[in-house]
Amino acid sequence: MKHLAAVIIVAATTLCGCGVKSTEDSQTNQLLLYCGAGLRPPVNELVETFERLHGVKIITDYAGSEVLLAKIKLARRGDLYMPGDEYYIEQAAGKKMILSQKTVCYFVPAILVQKGNPKNIRSLQDLLQGSLKIGLGYPNVCAVGRKTLEIFAKNNIDWDTIQKNVSFLSPTVNELGMQIQARSLDAVIVWDAVARYYANYGDQIPIPAENNCVSTVDVGVLTFTKNRSLAEKFVEFAASEQGQAIFKKHLYRVEIPK
Repeated sequence: MKHLAAVIIVAATTLCGCGVKSTEDSQTNQLLLYCGAGLRPPVNELVETFERLHGVKIITDYAGSEVLLAKIKLARRGDLYMPGDEYYIEQAAGKKMILSQKTVCYFVPAILVQKGNPKNIRSLQDLLQGSLKIGLGYPNVCAVGRKTLEIFAKNNIDWDTIQKNVSFLSPTVNELGMQIQARSLDAVIVWDAVARYYANYGDQIPIPAENNCVSTVDVGVLTFTKNRSLAEKFVEFAASEQGQAIFKKHLYRVEIPK
């Protein structure tokens, strides 16, 4: 995890100028949403539907959850924050940057392997095989990376030991799936919803519930919002029956996995 702080700072600084106008958010019909990259498929549709229903514009900023948190702290602007795990909302709330929040879906980590599972990977312990090339999320950059560390700790898998097989550390969960698609790696740990998007290229190996750590995904209204009423309407929409149907359509879980 060398140069990790530099990765976060550079990414956050770069993102400050990407896709977001530098003018003040004075428009009453515009919101800025910072969103974890793994949520892109359903959130794109949520945003498009909300814009159509309310005649507003939502600017979406997708990146690793920690990168977005660093950016919010730096920029101190925006309306909504939807990271890949509630841990980041709690961190933002601890800095008094969250006005309100609601849970909208859940992420379940899973192992994604090459189609046909040629390396015969059946469990987390199999990832320790010396001949494997695996990919993980950066623990201090994206939610799936942080959650993977929790899973390893829960299963007494030493980070230094498994790191010997790590050929790729990713700033977002999406890039891990792309590595399977490109046939560059033998296995990655991703969200189950993301794994389903790569079903043509890989097979999903579930992690048993007793060995797994589920992520709760909340969306929060930022204290910097220029339009709290509209921001809260988006939160309500994401948690509503219509919003939940959009998550389910994209195979994201809206109930706590058992």
